[in-house]
Amino acid sequence: MSNEAQRLAIKLSKAGERSVRSGHPWIFEKAITKLSKEGAAGDIAIIYGTKSNKVIGVGLFDPHSPIRIKLLHHNGGINIDSNWIKEKIAIAYDRRLPLLETDTNSYRLIFGENDGMPSLIVDVYADVAVIKLYSLIWKYHMEDILEAVLRHTGVKTVVMRLSRNVQKLQQEYQDGQIIHGTLVDPIVVFREHGVLFSAHVIKGHKTGYFLDHRDNRKRVGELAEGKSVLDIFAYAGGFSVHALAGGAKKVVSLDISKQALEMAKHNVALNDLSANHDVMAIDAFIGMQQLQDQGQKFDIVIVDPPSFAKSAADVLGAIKSYQRLTKMAIPLVAKGGLLLSASCSSRIDKDKFYDLVVEELDKTDRYYKIVDRTYHDVDHPISFPEGAYLKSVYIELD
Repeated sequence: MSNEAQRLAIKLSKAGERSVRSGHPWIFEKAITKLSKEGAAGDIAIIYGTKSNKVIGVGLFDPHSPIRIKLLHHNGGINIDSNWIKEKIAIAYDRRLPLLETDTNSYRLIFGENDGMPSLIVDVYADVAVIKLYSLIWKYHMEDILEAVLRHTGVKTVVMRLSRNVQKLQQEYQDGQIIHGTLVDPIVVFREHGVLFSAHVIKGHKTGYFLDHRDNRKRVGELAEGKSVLDIFAYAGGFSVHALAGGAKKVVSLDISKQALEMAKHNVALNDLSANHDVMAIDAFIGMQQLQDQGQKFDIVIVDPPSFAKSAADVLGAIKSYQRLTKMAIPLVAKGGLLLSASCSSRIDKDKFYDLVVEELDKTDRYYKIVDRTYHDVDHPISFPEGAYLKSVYIELD
């Protein structure tokens, strides 16, 4: 790739300027009123105020996305160079230090816009880092990013993962390419609060594992001693393994994907906990109905579905799905038991999700108590509204 980014002078609509001045990191195409020349991915976008003609923000240009400019700096100018990259990654690493003081060697080092580096994710699993690119805007800065990641994390291997869009737009990198060191096994074993898990860093979803629920998984483990646990949408068994490690007497992992449940069984076996573990490879709604028909009840029921609302058009259907899941989960919770209901749909905000869960609870004749509402762990900081996607609610049922 060419190593020279153009500099683009840009002016915005009133709404676009307001967005920049409020600190929001996204500028949509329709907000651009003047562009000095045609921009390519990764070009430096310098935004000028309409009245003041002074620089009000600097970002990276992305012609392949409706979010045309990803802002990196607000209120004045800045050089986006190796020093800037190093400082951003150093600040992000320092934020994660409290987590790294626990018995944990897996964490999200860079969380896109929330760490000031839009469209970039860096996850660490033991001595392997996975960089995932969701845009070509960082193409001029990859050497600096790699150098800073290596310096702070001390990893021996770095894997590049690419979104489908980025795979189509360039040939320099391939999804799953090793860009530093060697990878003996694509399945990397790591620790999360003393419990062992594995991530398939070449072919696994996202970067190989979902780190965001770490704190909730730990909490379930702390509550699970002597309890029966149903983990719905178990995927690779994150909640299930922590529950078993915490002394659960019985855990059922339910997921439609047989492949995911094989990973769950593998993760359980890593911790020598297979004795009290069963799996159900079945659609969640069908499986929950079967368990209801059998009269089964569990002390802890976890409902953690994938995102139901990938676009605005999906929101109504997603709300109905969350309502149905809650309705079906309630009868599966034993008297005095706990329901943990979660959503990772960013288009359904925390208050809407909380309200729809409570609405379903109010339709039953059971007494309930909202014990807690939780959000992101420390390595998934939130710096703008759209960055907050994960929310969970803990409910005790009589």
